[in-house]
Amino acid sequence: MNSINSLINPYKGLPKEIYVIFVSRIINAMGSFVMPLMTLILTEKIGLNSDEAGAFISLSGLAFVIPSIIGGKLADTIGRKKVIILFDACAIAAYMACSFMKPSMAMGYMIMLAGAFMSIAGPAHDSLIADLTNTKNRTNAYALCYMGFNLGFAFGPIFGGLMYNNHLPWLFIGNALSAFLSLTLIVFFIKETLGTAKKEIDEHSTSLEKPEEGSILSVLMRRPILIYFSLIILGYNFTYSQWSFMLPMHVSQVFTSALGGTYYGMLASFNGLIVIIFTSIVTRLLRNIKDMKNMILGGLLYAVGFGMLAFVSSLKSFFLAAFIFTIGEIVLAISVTPFIVNHTPSSHRGRMSAVLPIITGTGRFLGPLIMGKVIATSSMEAGWLIVGGVAAVCSVLMLLLSKVSS
Repeated sequence: MNSINSLINPYKGLPKEIYVIFVSRIINAMGSFVMPLMTLILTEKIGLNSDEAGAFISLSGLAFVIPSIIGGKLADTIGRKKVIILFDACAIAAYMACSFMKPSMAMGYMIMLAGAFMSIAGPAHDSLIADLTNTKNRTNAYALCYMGFNLGFAFGPIFGGLMYNNHLPWLFIGNALSAFLSLTLIVFFIKETLGTAKKEIDEHSTSLEKPEEGSILSVLMRRPILIYFSLIILGYNFTYSQWSFMLPMHVSQVFTSALGGTYYGMLASFNGLIVIIFTSIVTRLLRNIKDMKNMILGGLLYAVGFGMLAFVSSLKSFFLAAFIFTIGEIVLAISVTPFIVNHTPSSHRGRMSAVLPIITGTGRFLGPLIMGKVIATSSMEAGWLIVGGVAAVCSVLMLLLSKVSS
């Protein structure tokens, strides 16, 4: 009983709205059927080849940038809740429309449109949590919501996989229904928080959160630490992108293609299980340590976990590496966003939630592109050493940034 209490203690005493968001994220993630299966829908159902499917997915990622920026501006002007209701509802309608369509490029574009609507609503969702918390409880709140998403996502793709072959329309209907239930919780149980963001900061907030006038660019120029910080996180994301790019290829290379998919699926499930079990533990252990020091630790865990893959040859070694870098993932997940929020004027939270991910997300885009060329001209082992080296260098840069900013 004491061990259970120690796991839930970090999440006690949070605003009740955070618990609503936690449940909302579980429900939404449980119904995330479409995006995890997007590549298969494009190739097996619509008929694109792998190059065309890759180009379509990359184009979709780029196409979501502008909607996200628009969403950030709207969240800071007309309100978080209005943006969430309007554009999540549009995404739900787009998914429902897909359920009536035969597999075709029209379906692909409709899925892209649904993703664009969700990108507009994304900064508003992030701003809600920021508005409802302060520096005292923000890390725990983001950790809880992060764990909620992973709890739901542990089951969503499984259900989606069961419907994929013979019940494709229900894939979209299920996605729409879960998004609707998730949205309903926000509609009825969470009030608009934009007014809170425009008020003066309280005793548990930093002076950097004080509302300001001006554009998001002017705010960033007055806070260059956020730019440097984002460039370092870009490197961390470059490293983590190899989880879904180099690792499945490496597993297939070591264990043959017949077993590669099965073993990689086991590693993916293991990753989700570790997130669910250890998020509470990691949050509690690091609760008194500053976010920037946590992010140095997270980077070092990436360096060890991904770097050691250059030397592994057994399934146990792959699982050990996955455990190490997944703990790093948890450390970074509960530290990165709180750091950004604590350094952002409350008046610009929506826009900051849209702009900085453009910088940090570039790492996920460049990772497969660059490392694909590296392993094509070198070896998988050399590739992992480079990936681990990038994480190690970024950890050192984070250390230097912490020294300069302290």
